[in-house]
Amino acid sequence: MHDTSLTIADLEKAIRSIPDFPKPGIQFKDITPVLADSRLFARSIDLLTDGFSPGSVDAIVGIDARGFIFAAAAAFETIGAPL
Repeated sequence: MHDTSLTIADLEKAIRSIPDFPKPGIQFKDITPVLADSRLFARSIDLLTDGFSPGSVDAIVGIDARGFIFAAAAAFETIGAPL
């Protein structure tokens, strides 16, 4: 467990919304600030994997480039084996 004082609201505040990117009508969510802050990133993985004990998961799939980052960290926490 990491810094449990950080909340989902803290994560939401860190995620930037960029309207009309890459085209009108789309709201891009920029998670770069979460990735740049080790405390926020660690807490996001804690929240993502909450309820899964080490060794209770067989596989995790990460979709797209940023999904790979979160999936790798989540796998490390839940599968319980080095990557």
